[in-house]
Amino acid sequence: MAVTMPAQQLITPAQPRDSIRVTFSDGRVYEGPIGATIESFLIAAQNGTPGDGGSLIMGGILDGTLRELAYPIRRDATLDPVVLASSDGGRIYRRSLVMLMVTAADELWPGIKVSVRYSIPEGGYYCKLLNRGPFTDDELAQLEAHMRAIVQADDPISKRVVPLEEAVRLFTARDDDDKVRLLEQRTRSDLTLYSLRGRDDYYYGYMLSSTGYLRYFRLVNINGGFILQYTLKESPTQLLPITAYSKLGAVFHQADAWLDRLDVEDMGRLNRIVRENRVHELILVAEALHEQQISHIAGEIQHRHDDQGVRLVLIAGPSSSGKTTFAKRLAIQLLAHGLHPFTLELDNYFVNRDLTPKDETGEYDFEALGAINLSLFNQQLIELMDGRQVQLPRFDFVSGRSVQGQLVQLREKQIIIIEGIHGLNPALVPAIPPDKIFRVYVSALTQLNIDAHNRVPTTDVRLLRRIVRDARTRGYNATDTLKRWQSVRTGERRNIFPYQENADMMFNSALVYELAALRSLAEPLLLQVEPNTPPHIEAKRLLSFLRWVQPLSPRQQAMIPDTSLLREFIGNSSLQDYHPGEMNGHALSPLEAR
Repeated sequence: MAVTMPAQQLITPAQPRDSIRVTFSDGRVYEGPIGATIESFLIAAQNGTPGDGGSLIMGGILDGTLRELAYPIRRDATLDPVVLASSDGGRIYRRSLVMLMVTAADELWPGIKVSVRYSIPEGGYYCKLLNRGPFTDDELAQLEAHMRAIVQADDPISKRVVPLEEAVRLFTARDDDDKVRLLEQRTRSDLTLYSLRGRDDYYYGYMLSSTGYLRYFRLVNINGGFILQYTLKESPTQLLPITAYSKLGAVFHQADAWLDRLDVEDMGRLNRIVRENRVHELILVAEALHEQQISHIAGEIQHRHDDQGVRLVLIAGPSSSGKTTFAKRLAIQLLAHGLHPFTLELDNYFVNRDLTPKDETGEYDFEALGAINLSLFNQQLIELMDGRQVQLPRFDFVSGRSVQGQLVQLREKQIIIIEGIHGLNPALVPAIPPDKIFRVYVSALTQLNIDAHNRVPTTDVRLLRRIVRDARTRGYNATDTLKRWQSVRTGERRNIFPYQENADMMFNSALVYELAALRSLAEPLLLQVEPNTPPHIEAKRLLSFLRWVQPLSPRQQAMIPDTSLLREFIGNSSLQDYHPGEMNGHALSPLEAR
């Protein structure tokens, strides 16, 4: 009979270890000295190199928390790499690349002010010079060459924590007014600064440990500024050809003009306006600019209706861009221009569930173009535009089958409005003559940045909108929304972004004050995300820049008009129950069952 030794007898005194052990998710265990950096363990795990291409290390997930490469490990922990071909890795790379560019420019032209403005679809930031004219081609080539020399030197990027007063003195002496304004919002008494080649700067997220990691970039002269191009996670070693986006470029220039008109250059200026209780006028003007643009789009639709017989308006845009409210406000403006909108729901043209395409995981792909009965959809569009009577389908989501819907017939002055993810894809309506279609792309295309070097991605603003809306209307917590977001983004990259330049017009749904309105609603939701989980990494990142935003007070929040596009997300929209095509209880389209 075997005798089992009591557990306490297996425990014996031991000497303190002067090493730590790191365990990777694949089961490998590495040991090293206490205080060794994440970078040193990850390089050891990659056989002595920091990797290449998409596997190039950018940071690490230490015990469920995102850390930068220079972070020292002082106890046994779990560790996994954050690589370039990941969302977090890409952000660390782009942030460090901006610091490289700003440092190199300042060394070549001391005192030059470079502002990072917007991102472009192929991967890159559109940048402008604030205190002189644009770079010449020769100057831009000189800047790129100097950046590459700094990369070749593998200069360290270090960080230090300084008293807030010291940071204010530094930025004041350098005439970095945007950062001085920003620091008025700081509630802590210190600030973390990063330094490259003796130049200190503030960045609100993690950075690389040295410039040697910044292998993939180029500079391109364009439109009075230049593009600092980087790779995308889908092609982490390849810089994509840059397309001339005339419509998107026009939106960027319009946004700059709006910010100049509003005198709101950065988050620091917005915070001052909110704190000094001057935000009411800003809200009204920002909303007026939106309405002005919607009216302009409606006017163009009316012109093309009268001139070439446009009868179909297709609206598309990514998640939480405000398409629903935009479509309703556009319908109202069309009424004001003498046209009568008729809304057609694309979801009612789904094929039967058993005919729906499946994705690579075997799940039904309702976002695939093949999920729509294109032949019936195009046939009925032609019949409606010809003034014929049509028996519309209705999709029964419970049974997963198409059933009989309403019988409709359009009048002469009626315009069909359809909102859907495929609205800009020509394959959606191959049977409709192009001159009968008007396409609108809706998205938050620009966003007020933290300062000249710290950009707020418009994707993050859309995510905050969705977190707030999902909690209010769908009962989802922030964790639920964060878990779904990558799948949503994948669908956008496949079905929407490739076709955005097909739009006849673009509507920029961003509002200059919206982060101030979203903070008080989003922050409590993000604080509830469980620590040491993947969604918590995202929540922590979103919270890090939200804390630079002065929130609207309840009284200021009430100043947002009830027709605002932002009301679609924060609630109390007067358009929620408005259905285009109805007025005083009577349908504008003759929904006559005969």
